[in-house]
This record gives sequence, structure tokens and C-alpha cells, in this order.
Amino acid sequence: MITDLDRNTLPARRDPAARVPEWLNLPEPRSFRPKRRYRAVWISDVHLGTRGCQADMLVDFLRAIETEHLYLVGDIIDGWSLRKAWFWPDAHNEVVRRILKMAHRGTQVTLIIGNHDEVLRDFAGFSFGGVELATEAVHRTADGRRLLVTHGDAFDGVVLYARWLAFLGDKAYALLLRANIVVNAVRKRMGMPYWSLSAYMKKKVKNAVQFVCNYEQALANEGRTRGFDGIVCGHIHCAEIRQIGDITYFNDGDWVESCTALVEDFAGAISIVEWKDDPSASVAFAEAVEQVA
Repeated sequence: MITDLDRNTLPARRDPAARVPEWLNLPEPRSFRPKRRYRAVWISDVHLGTRGCQADMLVDFLRAIETEHLYLVGDIIDGWSLRKAWFWPDAHNEVVRRILKMAHRGTQVTLIIGNHDEVLRDFAGFSFGGVELATEAVHRTADGRRLLVTHGDAFDGVVLYARWLAFLGDKAYALLLRANIVVNAVRKRMGMPYWSLSAYMKKKVKNAVQFVCNYEQALANEGRTRGFDGIVCGHIHCAEIRQIGDITYFNDGDWVESCTALVEDFAGAISIVEWKDDPSASVAFAEAVEQVA
């Protein structure tokens, strides 16, 4: 075991006597791509239930990997959006099916609850379909480092102290993502690669508001106070690995704008995978843009 997450109160991962859906045991489709094997993978901010979610790309990524540990670091399902209007295409079902299939086949899957899927907080400590729900977890890397895994919304002053402002920002962000879909539909017809308008706009204002910098520092301070070597989070949709004093800050990005994940190899090294820029993802991107165009 490489996690310090206390599982003593969790129910059994799977009851052998329970009936298992047939689709969980269906063989994988044959692929020309060799599987990428990792010790651990972190993804967050998928926002299933929104039009901006790059579900096809995420399914393609999950099909391309094998991992011992999969951490879903919050905002996997966007409850805020679903409360306003129901949107759940087949591609979003496929993300859920893929995650459950990975859990069924031996991957240890932990879902860290974020602010957009906060409705799950009452179920922290339980396991559903092999997916364990928690508010945070501890991961020990192959080289012995202890990492705190948390979504990060507890360190976002906007979410914590001005909830109404967070909802207002969420609405503006949704409009920006709609513009992002139109821009990329045009780029596809012109034979140009995927480009995130929303990510570009966020980076342009990063230094002006100093929000991202303050957020990273707050998380590094938390990790230091609690005696960790590093901290893994999501929430702000900015993938990054940065050393802040004696703490390594890891952010796994998102699957709305940048389509990124953190991966750990079997030596303990952690890196960022940018799936939208991976040649293997080109077909998935083309299909995703075609569906929303």
C-alpha cells in the first residue's frame, strides 16, 4: 500500500457475491497503441455535465493507460451546472464506465471531493463500484515522498468567503467556454490544432490579479505545516509542477481547457501529460470538436 488514507472505516471494495454488470467483464477493443504504464495518475476538473467537458479526449487518455492508482482530484461531476440545466451526453457516460472498469480490473481509484461535486461530501469514507470517496488522501511515491492530495477549493478565498462571487465567475467562465467551442470549430475547419481561448485569457490576467500565485503559496504552506513533501491539487485549471521552498507543488490541470494529467513512473518521478498535444489524441480531438460544432 502506498497511501496513508485511512480505509478502516470503508466498506469492502467489492462483494464477490454481488452481481457484476456484464459490460465490466467485456474484453478491451484491440488497439494499435501500446498501453502507457504508470504507478499513479491524477486528473481533476473534468466537469462532466457541462458542454465544455472534453469527455472524448479523457476517454481516449484513460484507454491509453494502465495505472496502479488513479486519483480523481475533485470537480469530476459539475453539480453546479447540472442543477441549472441537465446536460449528459453518451460521452460523459463513457467516462464513468471507463473509470469503473479500471477499478474493476484492479486500479485503486480514489475520488477526492471538490466544490462543484460537493454533493458527495456526505458520502466521504464510502466506496461505490470500487471508487473510494474522500475529502483528501495521502500518496507515497516510489521514492518515498509523502504527498497530500486535495482538490484545493478550501484554499480559494473566492469559494471560501464569497460563494456568490464564485457562482458569478462560474457563469462568466461558462460563456467563455462556449466561445472556446466556436473558436476551435473554426480552427478545425482551417486545419489548425486545438487551442484554448479560456486558458489563454486566464494566463493573460494571472500576473495582474496574483490569484494563482497566492493559491499555490497557500497550498505549499499547508503541506509544510502538516509535514508533507509535496501537495497535489487541481481547482484552478492550471497544470504546473513547481518547487516552493521545501514543498513541491503539483497541479494536474483540467479536462475542459488544457486536457492534462499528472503521472508518476515506477521510479517515483512525476510529470505533466498534455493529452491535447499528444499525437495519439488527434483523432479524439477531431471527434470531440465535430460533435459540439
